Amino acid sequence: MEVFSSSSSSSSSSKSTITLEEWNGSSPTKLSRTFTIKASSSSLSIQRSGARYSYVWRRFLQAFVPEGFPSSVTSDYVPFQIWDSLQGLSTYIRTMLSTQALLSAIGVGEKSATVIGATFQWFLRDLTGMLGGILFTLYQGSNLDSNAKMWRLVADFMNDLGMLMDLISPLFPSVFVVVVCLGSLSRSFTGVASGATRAALTQHFALQDNAADISAKEGSQETVATMIGMALGMLLARVTVGHPLAIWFLFMSLTLFHMYANYRAVLCLALTSLNPERSSILWQHFLKTGHVLSPKQVSSLEHVLPIIFTSWTSTNAKSLHKQVHLGMRVSSFDMSNSLFYLLVIDLFLFVEKYLLVERKGVIHVIVHKDSQAADILKSFFHALVMAHKTGQSKSLHSDSQRWMDDQYDVFLQKLKSSGWKTERLLSPSVIWRANWSYGPLQEKID
Repeated sequence: MEVFSSSSSSSSSSKSTITLEEWNGSSPTKLSRTFTIKASSSSLSIQRSGARYSYVWRRFLQAFVPEGFPSSVTSDYVPFQIWDSLQGLSTYIRTMLSTQALLSAIGVGEKSATVIGATFQWFLRDLTGMLGGILFTLYQGSNLDSNAKMWRLVADFMNDLGMLMDLISPLFPSVFVVVVCLGSLSRSFTGVASGATRAALTQHFALQDNAADISAKEGSQETVATMIGMALGMLLARVTVGHPLAIWFLFMSLTLFHMYANYRAVLCLALTSLNPERSSILWQHFLKTGHVLSPKQVSSLEHVLPIIFTSWTSTNAKSLHKQVHLGMRVSSFDMSNSLFYLLVIDLFLFVEKYLLVERKGVIHVIVHKDSQAADILKSFFHALVMAHKTGQSKSLHSDSQRWMDDQYDVFLQKLKSSGWKTERLLSPSVIWRANWSYGPLQEKID
């Protein structure tokens, strides 16, 4: 670098010093000074800040952490990724053990085995998995966003079950194809559920619209875990060959650790989106105290295990969200009883884009065909209010409407200030809607 000074400058300016600094970092708030040049008319000094290895280390980390880390991601990103990498490592090791057993059952290494036979068996295995993935998406695709934590655990459990099927396949040669296809079917659920929930979690981690960067860096993390897992898996497969008890002991031990690591990873998540259960927890606490819980507080209260397990272990208060059915069909109601008249009364009482009907303690929400995300969120909280007052009030509609008029806007504002995303409710897709209009009463209805 060259510094020029004008010969016509004053004596005071000739004594001034020019400083030029070099800073390194991916975020404006996380910069470090690496190089400094100070120049005057009579001297030039150069200073390097920081050791060379620290710069190399930062460059290395850029392949594995998002740009601007840690300010570009949520606080639960690091603990989740640690446990997620550990469970992934155990998965790759077990995959080597189960694949070894599967290839042995197919006939790899045996003179009597034919290429066409092994190819056909592998084809049936993959075909079953593809069909299973399509069916699972058909029946549960819209429910994955609203229960990302639960489906994350279910996906890994189904993956464990699939690998177990591969491991036991040599023990049942007469039904080998059936066992292998069942294992492939189980893993197909894993692929759909894991991929969908991962997309939802990536959006949660992204604080600076950097979901693509987070996804790319996670790919690098998984690649490293895969390479380590493959190396350890090949080593263990080599050591345990011919020792079935050792294989089973390793497989079951790693499976238990895998499920524990997944459970810990899910517990680390403090999601800020509203789903039915989180909404119920937040509303009930607000009703009692007038305050709104933070995402981290709610995460310790919500269930992450499937319903069959939560029904055994649940000690919390009644879950109101189970008393709300969102997006009911008008044709499903029995028009011969009082429900029809209650529906008619609702049409005149509520000028909203939803209708609420109570039947046997369950609040049914009929959604208008023109309703938006905000209307669906409001209808769900309104239904929670009605569900809470069921059995306590003789005028459910007027009492619940009074609460909505007085408290809903306050409640919504407190949710926003506590970090909750109130743009929409994460729930299964509402596929049944209705339309209604107001007009003069007809004298005769055909």
